[in-house]
Amino acid sequence: MEVYKTYYQSEIGWIEITGNDDGVMTLEFVEARGVSGESLPKCIDECVTQLDEYFQGKRQEFSVKLNWQGTEFQVKVWEALLTVPYGKTASYMGIARKLGDEKAVRAVGTANGRNNIAIIVPCHRVIGSSGSLTGYAYGVWRKDWLLKHEAEYSKAEKQMDLF
Repeated sequence: MEVYKTYYQSEIGWIEITGNDDGVMTLEFVEARGVSGESLPKCIDECVTQLDEYFQGKRQEFSVKLNWQGTEFQVKVWEALLTVPYGKTASYMGIARKLGDEKAVRAVGTANGRNNIAIIVPCHRVIGSSGSLTGYAYGVWRKDWLLKHEAEYSKAEKQMDLF
């Protein structure tokens, strides 16, 4: 099945979106815009629209169809990330506990770092148990920006560790 690609210019850089008729496969920050496909599947068009709404502060949840590209464990972690509400944060330990295995905290961190559907699968909402931002594949400055953006438009009283 053919994979399609397009680009979105956000306030924090270019985002490359790939997918096919089965859903969005990747959403990653890139240094520069590449060549976009001419005819895109519906999920990519919807993704661009929903990203626009997100960056305008009008969207807090995404509904685009996703086409996961990872191991069974990675997908479980990424699905758990989808439960962290907009404007809130969770710890790596909290995600491990949610999956039923505190000992998996490092594996959770690794899976979180391999998430290739940024923003929609909100790995930026996962912080260290101490409240530190820790790493982010696309730069801690982007993670900080995304958390502040969500805090600004969130109805939450403050960001807090959920689990």
